[in-house]
Amino acid sequence: MVRESIFSRILIAILAASAAGCGMLSTREAPPAPPSPSPSASSPASSKGAYYKDDGPGANPPSDLAAIPDAVPKAEPLHRFANRPYQVFGKDYLPAARVAPFRQAGIGSWYGRRYHGVATSSGERYDMYAMTAAHPTLPIPSYVRVTNVANSRSVVVRINDRGPFHSDRIIDLSYAAAWKLGYAEAGSARVEVEAIVPGIAPAAVVPARVESEQKQGTAAEAKGIYLQLGAFSAREAAENFRVRVYRELTWLSEAIEVLDGGGVFRVHLGPYRSQEEARSIADRIQAEFKLRPVLVAR
Repeated sequence: MVRESIFSRILIAILAASAAGCGMLSTREAPPAPPSPSPSASSPASSKGAYYKDDGPGANPPSDLAAIPDAVPKAEPLHRFANRPYQVFGKDYLPAARVAPFRQAGIGSWYGRRYHGVATSSGERYDMYAMTAAHPTLPIPSYVRVTNVANSRSVVVRINDRGPFHSDRIIDLSYAAAWKLGYAEAGSARVEVEAIVPGIAPAAVVPARVESEQKQGTAAEAKGIYLQLGAFSAREAAENFRVRVYRELTWLSEAIEVLDGGGVFRVHLGPYRSQEEARSIADRIQAEFKLRPVLVAR
């Protein structure tokens, strides 16, 4: 099992130099230290407990990992470069432009000693014993609560890096965070990720068996007027459409979110303070993009 991890400057330089020939990676509009998909610590690859490319737990971990405190959420200015659109292996990623309510469920992994001390996308040095994480599109920096669905354990981590880039992974945690969630030995686990917005109380964690209802309920918490730009049966199609809208309508200032409601991925723009304001934006989008958004209340 191979997992993504911290972004190696050496690897990205090699990939960038060969991008023109192989078409695998474009550094267009990428952060100064662009993401490069490097494998992170994996579950044991053999009966001897080997880890992929020598990644894995450190040789001398702190004596009491359980005592490491969770990250403490606070309002921070977003990084100047780490939140720009970027591309990895032909896929576009559009980081969120602001800290906003967000919830996602999927497979979480972790990365360890191989990248301990290496620069993250934020420019900070990766510390496998700090409560941090990498996410493809959440703002840097921002904070999330991650819950292991199997045992209901939760931790709060600070997003300071980009990744993972496997289609079946949604977040890469530090070794300490994965250990506290109880899946460091397994290598990965099904988790739920919820953004923590300073000043807004997070919703209670709901078991995974009612995950679709949970995601629909998340939309009702924001309380605002939004424009629905489209609905798709696949998240990848919704994300690609989101990138296209940002590229063609460069004047948009509000966030574009992809919401999962029972397997239907809706692309929402907003919020707006009133229906009148939203309709004005909808008219402009229709004139320039040949698409009529639908007003929705959340």
